[in-house]
Amino acid sequence: MSEDANLIRSSSLMGLGTIISRATGLIRNLLLVAALGTGLLGDAFNVANTTPNIIYNLLIGGALSAVFVPLIVQSFRQEDGGGAYISRLLSLIASALLFITIAAMLLAPLLISLYAPTFSGRSRDVTLAFALYCLPQILFYGLYGILGQVANAKEKFGPMMWAPIANNLLVIALFSYFISITDEISLETISDSQIALLGLGSTIGIALQAVILIPTLKKSGLELSFRRDWRGVGLDKAMKLASWAFLFVLISQIGFLITVNLATRAAVLAQEQGIDYGV
Repeated sequence: MSEDANLIRSSSLMGLGTIISRATGLIRNLLLVAALGTGLLGDAFNVANTTPNIIYNLLIGGALSAVFVPLIVQSFRQEDGGGAYISRLLSLIASALLFITIAAMLLAPLLISLYAPTFSGRSRDVTLAFALYCLPQILFYGLYGILGQVANAKEKFGPMMWAPIANNLLVIALFSYFISITDEISLETISDSQIALLGLGSTIGIALQAVILIPTLKKSGLELSFRRDWRGVGLDKAMKLASWAFLFVLISQIGFLITVNLATRAAVLAQEQGIDYGV
């Protein structure tokens, strides 16, 4: 197959993946509303489920494409094809993500106060319970991001595009099952087991995104392993460059923080006025 034909085929697959991803994402969101409603219960889940992505984007995500991808591509010129450098980079990022995830879980009450300061009583308790199940997503968002960027650098674009579809399909199945076994549900009546089902299911979906990319990297010929010899191999340069990306993302996240605060405040006011509608 010619190079042009390969390009057309890859572009078509990526375009189709985008369409299917958007469609399944829409279905997932509709089922979320059907399962939890548009009131405080739905908002409690949304705050808990989006907080891991916010933290990931703030601390790691912003640096991936801007900083790490060029360094990954550059490492392919090394004698081992970049295996050692990328192994060190993956090991360092995975270790940092694990530390950040544990810290976030310990600081979960503070994070909920930051993103939903008007939540109190039952709404705060449910949001916190959801968050403890969802915060491990930080680790899996990061692994998906860095593994996907390595795959892209190896010109394997399809898997990173299609992996979110698997996540969407899993969450669609999760909410469909939840709806089938649940009658009416509210902030006051949702049980611990129901919170665990939705929280863990959502986190497993994000983990699935990362796991799907592993076979692609194995087929690419990269020999990857966990390494702790991080010093003196150029990773300090990557970290310094990443700090600038962090500042840029921080500015954008401040705006998002204000938006979330306004949305959760509106949801609380709506319930206080007897309007079963969230934002």
